[in-house]
Amino acid sequence: MQELVVLSMLARQIVAVSPKDGTVRVLVNGTAETPDGIVVDPARGHIYWTNMGTPDPGAQPGQEPTFFTRNGSIERVDLDGSNRRTIVPRSTFTTGKQLTADFDAGHLYWCDREGMRVMRCDLDGSHVETLVIAGQGEDARDPRHHCVGIAIDTVCRNLYWTQKGAPKSGQGRIFRASLDMPPGRTAEDRDDIIMLLAGLPEPIDLHLDRSDPNAGLRLVWTDRGAEPDGNTLNRAVLSPAAAASPEIQAYEILARGFTEAIGLASGDGITFYVTSLRGGTVRATNVVTGEDRTIVALPPGLTGIALADLPG
Repeated sequence: MQELVVLSMLARQIVAVSPKDGTVRVLVNGTAETPDGIVVDPARGHIYWTNMGTPDPGAQPGQEPTFFTRNGSIERVDLDGSNRRTIVPRSTFTTGKQLTADFDAGHLYWCDREGMRVMRCDLDGSHVETLVIAGQGEDARDPRHHCVGIAIDTVCRNLYWTQKGAPKSGQGRIFRASLDMPPGRTAEDRDDIIMLLAGLPEPIDLHLDRSDPNAGLRLVWTDRGAEPDGNTLNRAVLSPAAAASPEIQAYEILARGFTEAIGLASGDGITFYVTSLRGGTVRATNVVTGEDRTIVALPPGLTGIALADLPG
């Protein structure tokens, strides 16, 4: 049956939520390494997720912890929550954020926030490589370099990611580059990176939508920044512009009023499911009818979300 697979960071669980009635069941307990991004491979029967790792010590009460220590990892379980294993070992990267995949090509893609990178590996965790380096060393102290959300377009061979900026700062940006490294270039000096949008409140997770052939390719994202344009669900049409110029001139806000909007999933491009980090809710927004409802309210700390057919 089709369910929402949700990472509950503070409860240290992966839960399955019915999108129809909000019924919740626990798939995995003990996710203690601050899980963030999730993707489901139905053909092979696996759920993958990134870990941000153990937070740095010293956070004050009410203060969001930092994650500058290099202790990120990727884990995997079967669809029923069994056979848990780590496929990308702890400390391979710094801070695992949104996760996506090209299952046909056998690749996982994710963003490393404080590591300021966009990364890729094979489905078994081997051949870890860096595709984009947004900054190095002390640049990590500047959130403008922090890579968070990620989406891939396997048709046009493009990679999209967010760099969120400081909280509630209006420094957020969205970038695009080729999935294929330009000849003679490296992750550090590649020359095909295009900034599509700037001045966003605080963009987080990304989703690419090809559901409507008349609308073309659309980019959808969550934003956890300050109102009125933050704590929103957003969408923009991606036009086939020349490589030298930005291709997003404007975007629309599909829904407002989230409490730290983070995770994003959709199976049809009509209903979008969004998690709230601070509010602990999973909301469903139908962009055709305008219906917006809370499916379930869980403890705060929700991050990644995916839609999948799971065994009952």
